[in-house]
Amino acid sequence: MAEGSGNVNVSPGDLPPGDPQLIGMIVEHLKNHGLFDEFRRDCLADVDTKPAYQNLRQKVDNYVTSHLSTQDWNPSINKNQMRNGLRQSVVQSGMLESGVDRIITQVVDPKMNHTFRPHIETAIHDFLSVEKRDDGAFSSNSAPSEQLELQEAPAASGPKTP
Repeated sequence: MAEGSGNVNVSPGDLPPGDPQLIGMIVEHLKNHGLFDEFRRDCLADVDTKPAYQNLRQKVDNYVTSHLSTQDWNPSINKNQMRNGLRQSVVQSGMLESGVDRIITQVVDPKMNHTFRPHIETAIHDFLSVEKRDDGAFSSNSAPSEQLELQEAPAASGPKTP
């Protein structure tokens, strides 16, 4: 197989863990099953209740009010130009970057291990199981316990002990 050839007929089972093509296939699978949309909805439902969001919103509101108070208003002013100048000023202030980081810490991080990771692991397991079944990887040569383990193995559970 040629490295980086972009061959879409490559089986995920033929690719090593961490391979960019395998990662791309998994991400596409997750997107197609609406997992990212579900995560986004879940986070957006919580974001406006968090102190980091409320704090950032107040900072931006105050900054905009202060900025606009220094502008001379007249009916012929180019509103788009003023809006773009304000947007650039807010971005350059750095408040968005630090505020968004705090929002992520308060909204996304708590959901990472208990909500997102289990859903992602299940979806990846399902993806790899379906691909293996499609490729005929579950042959009659495999012991039934091996087939069951491949189908039901908990993802990222660490090494197994007998």
